[in-house]
Amino acid sequence: MPDRPLNATAASLLGFLHDGPMTGWDLVTEAQQRIGAFWSLTQSQVYRELTAMAAAGLVRAGERGRRDRKPYEITEAGRRAFAEWAARPPADETIRFPLLLTVLFGRHLPPERLTGYLGVQRAAHAARLADYEAAAAALPPEADEIEPYAVATLRFGLAYERAVLEWFDALPEALRPADGGQAPVS
Repeated sequence: MPDRPLNATAASLLGFLHDGPMTGWDLVTEAQQRIGAFWSLTQSQVYRELTAMAAAGLVRAGERGRRDRKPYEITEAGRRAFAEWAARPPADETIRFPLLLTVLFGRHLPPERLTGYLGVQRAAHAARLADYEAAAAALPPEADEIEPYAVATLRFGLAYERAVLEWFDALPEALRPADGGQAPVS
């Protein structure tokens, strides 16, 4: 068992490894695809956590494969540590939305720069909402029964992006991009 409780980053890697052995590169890709919209992981974090988890006996490194990549697999100790982590109540969430800091201190920026940032960010959130809507539309009717955890996470993403877009659309006139930067929220 690890000397300290698992952090969420290590736990997420162990969660992915429940599906089978993966290289660090595979884990980075998996994390970007499955949790990248709500939990950020850098490549250096993934490799640092894998090294620490291997030292703690939570994962085992396999033989190096193509491109000198090493697959990792979860051990029984890793499964127990993951189960303990999953059984703990989640930590309180913290909103880390860098744009809000920029808006808070926006009076220190030229207005066109701030509205430009807002326009770019609004477009990014609109694109993310479109991606989530496409993913939701592609779900089979029985998705709630087959994969309720992924569906619940997707629904949160949809609600979040809609709320953020509503916030953009309700900004005071002085903060709105010159082109309006708005599209209807679906």
